[in-house]
Amino acid sequence: MGYVHVNLRVKKYSSQVLGVIKEKFGLKDKGEALDKFAELYGDDFVDREVKEEVVRDVIRVAEEDMRKHGFKAMSDAELKRLLGVA
Repeated sequence: MGYVHVNLRVKKYSSQVLGVIKEKFGLKDKGEALDKFAELYGDDFVDREVKEEVVRDVIRVAEEDMRKHGFKAMSDAELKRLLGVA
């Protein structure tokens, strides 16, 4: 598990929430409180690990695309159409 140095400016309310989490869980600082918050609620937004089935699907789709298109670059229009943006 690696750490990243982050310099944050947060609103007063966010600081208060982190302070409460820090005290509730007996943490040493608000950085640990932010980690705890992410641990508690992060799974709602980001998977902790990529699931094996997702990796297999990505590889399958990439291989199918390579067989169909080779190394041909996609135009901006094709990408927008694929993503559903006009």
